[in-house]
Amino acid sequence: EKAAAEVVPSNLRATLQGEALLFRDTVRDLTLLMVLAVFVMYVILAILYESYLHPLTVLSTLPTALVGGLLALVVFNEAASLYAYVGMFMLMGIVKKNGIMIVDFAIQRVDHGESAVKSIHDASMDRFRPILMTTLAAVFGALPIALGFGADGASRRPLGLVIVGGLVVSQFITLYITPVIYLYFEEFQEKVLDRTSFFRSGRAKPAPAAKPPAQEPVHEGEVR
Repeated sequence: EKAAAEVVPSNLRATLQGEALLFRDTVRDLTLLMVLAVFVMYVILAILYESYLHPLTVLSTLPTALVGGLLALVVFNEAASLYAYVGMFMLMGIVKKNGIMIVDFAIQRVDHGESAVKSIHDASMDRFRPILMTTLAAVFGALPIALGFGADGASRRPLGLVIVGGLVVSQFITLYITPVIYLYFEEFQEKVLDRTSFFRSGRAKPAPAAKPPAQEPVHEGEVR
């Protein structure tokens, strides 16, 4: 439309028609669908964790992945086509699962009485290998698409580039950002939100250890 405004005389109006108009409407609908998908993920995670904040900890991995996917498109001079949007949806699912593996492990440890710092540290260390294996499997699976192999492979390159770029960036950044965000949200939950009945976390608190019954002293010569 901007190019048409520079070429077409001012007394004429240029509009998109055909496939160009269909593509613009499709991209607009996909953007709205992506926002709705993130909202649905937040609601499901909020019900699962019984918390308003820790779903945001999981979803905090999405922006870095999407930025990595867009950077890959820019570096390789590819347009954000319909295939690129499909790759973004796939990327959101994979990266969200990696965040769930860390946060869910940490929450279980906290519920069993461990400190938040030790829990998120153990979660990052213990879940590093499964996350790395999942990421490498997805990267190597999408690499042939990113390289444009196969019939009409050039049109599908944006899909592979978004997946590979997003996963590579998120793999290095998520393991540093997610623990920090988790600790900030856990502290905010304990000091602020748990003081209100509406925002109080519904997670079970660890029960205090039962004290052993006191034994009566046994006097010399006394038979029990």
